[in-house]
Amino acid sequence: MADNVPGAARGPRWHERPPGMDDATVEALGLLSQAWETTQRARGRLYDFHQLTGGADKTVGEAVRRLREAGHDEQADLVEREVQGTDVLPGMWTYQIVEAYDDGYHRRFTEVERQVRDALSGGRDHLAEAEMKQRRETT
Repeated sequence: MADNVPGAARGPRWHERPPGMDDATVEALGLLSQAWETTQRARGRLYDFHQLTGGADKTVGEAVRRLREAGHDEQADLVEREVQGTDVLPGMWTYQIVEAYDDGYHRRFTEVERQVRDALSGGRDHLAEAEMKQRRETT
């Protein structure tokens, strides 16, 4: 039945620390993994920012149209010129911010985290969590 368990392809001993690995290394890898997981959450927030800002820009377009329909061309022109479709950071729309994060910091962090984990644990992940699970299930 273990074949039906997610991650079973890694083998039943995947989450066991390699022989000779000390507690300090398990703790350090756990902290690095925690930090990487936090960047995953931050990345999701960037996608939220991207989609929310895009949605707001569509609504601004509708507001411009309605301002014109109501005879407020001067105000419509102001909103259209200063807000609608403008850069959110100098020279950047939100998709460019997401791409810069993905292609820069996030990709670099992901690659380095993997390199450190490969070097110290043979690629094993979540060792600290697996040991916590084992302690809590047996106490």
